[in-house]
Amino acid sequence: MSYIVPIGPYHPALEEPVHARLYTEGERIDHAEVFIGYNHRGIEKLAQQKNFIQTLVMVERVCGICSHSHALAYAMALESIAGMEVPKRGQYIRVIIAELERLHSHYLWLGIALHIIGHDSLFMHTWDDREAIMDILEELTGNRVNYGMVTVGGSRRDISDEQRKNTLAMLDTIEKSMDGIRDMILGDKTIALRTRGVGILTKEDALRIGAIGPHARASGVPVDVRKDAPYSSYEDFDFALVTHDGGDVFSRVLIRVLENYESIKIIRQALEALPAGRINLGTRIPRIPAGEYMVRHEAPRGQLCYKVVTDGGEFNRRVSIHVPTFRNAPTLPVMLRNNSVADAGLIIASIDPCFSCMDR
Repeated sequence: MSYIVPIGPYHPALEEPVHARLYTEGERIDHAEVFIGYNHRGIEKLAQQKNFIQTLVMVERVCGICSHSHALAYAMALESIAGMEVPKRGQYIRVIIAELERLHSHYLWLGIALHIIGHDSLFMHTWDDREAIMDILEELTGNRVNYGMVTVGGSRRDISDEQRKNTLAMLDTIEKSMDGIRDMILGDKTIALRTRGVGILTKEDALRIGAIGPHARASGVPVDVRKDAPYSSYEDFDFALVTHDGGDVFSRVLIRVLENYESIKIIRQALEALPAGRINLGTRIPRIPAGEYMVRHEAPRGQLCYKVVTDGGEFNRRVSIHVPTFRNAPTLPVMLRNNSVADAGLIIASIDPCFSCMDR
């Protein structure tokens, strides 16, 4: 028999509002529709009424998971308009926080995916390691969520030698633990049964729809702004662009596990080669000339774009935000088709959606 099964927009399993309508034949999903737009906060409009430092604080609150990414992308756009050259030490500190944020985000998603699968022991193990990352972020920035580490022209806070040593020690600990998590994910039959061959997005569909970030890389598409258009000294670091051609939920799990190793590698290099000198160009409200610029940044979920338009005054004329989930959400109907209703929640979660970012 045919049924229409709604998931959301308000559902106990969803922390953010999205509405998926599943058209089923028995337990099989024949096709699906996804509806967005339940979480509008007017952030782009508010940005036109605030100065550059106020906007920097506000855009960091677009998303609690990738808050540094939003602040960094906005600051880089203003710096490009004004022709500012961020000091090398400030660039390295930005990269360190960005990669710690990527680790925190990937661990968060891995835990949620394992919880949906029903592997709660590994979920708790994953989030226990995530706490160590959050503790270091708090030590470096003073905050666990909105870090406030970015200012226009560099970094707001420096990293002391003691903090550098503590961060390196934390990386050693979680890297050893990640080896165990990786082995369990690769060898566990329950994880394999729930993820292998589930929610497949082929490379062709990923390219056709325009998927980005780890979601695209799990379908064999080698896209990463850090490699394609290096910024903030990413060209100084040796790391791999990880891809996998499975295209299923298992591939998306695996990609994030392997990317954690690359983030650890980048942070180590940045901490060990941290340049001497200034961390910023000053903390006063900057003078930004009239102009416009679009910046790309590889956030944990994929390419994040900020287009900023200024008119020479103290306020933004326009701030336009383009987030990864907006690009990845259209892949959901393709991935849901011909899967079972029981796997729908896991497939939706597998793109690592942030509807808070997308709707703003």
